[in-house]
Amino acid sequence: MRLPLLALLAKEPAHGYELKQSLEQIFGDAYPSPNIGQIYVTLGRLEKDGLVRAVDVEQSNRPNKKVYYLTAPGREALDTWADEPADGPRIRDEFFMKLVLAPMTGLADRMVLINRQRRHYLGLMRDLHDLAERTAQDDRVALLLIEGAMLHLQADLDWLERCQEELP
Repeated sequence: MRLPLLALLAKEPAHGYELKQSLEQIFGDAYPSPNIGQIYVTLGRLEKDGLVRAVDVEQSNRPNKKVYYLTAPGREALDTWADEPADGPRIRDEFFMKLVLAPMTGLADRMVLINRQRRHYLGLMRDLHDLAERTAQDDRVALLLIEGAMLHLQADLDWLERCQEELP
């Protein structure tokens, strides 16, 4: 949550609730709506770390609101984030560890684990398909996010098939 908030503040200073609305507007229903409390806690940490600064802005007939601005160190952190590639494939996969160790120790049958995981992935795939159907066709950002998640799930399903074939 830290870096997406910094990215939004690089565009323009904003109040915490405005940042929440921006995230919801940009990503739509495809991305879980951030909790406003989480946003304010994150902004507080960013301020403590010197990546943003807050200014109280007076409002008529309402309490002051805090508007957050990106600082130079915040911009540096954001530039570093933009320049670095995102994490790649997971090598330490919890399910794979379970798949190998549980049968070895008598905790669970490998096929039971694979089938349970497959049902879980297929349920997630159905949910994403339903979400894509409900998403407006002109909401390219949300649709691309959903498509990416579906492609990752399909790869995980293919990998489960491979595990079923290769593991005794």
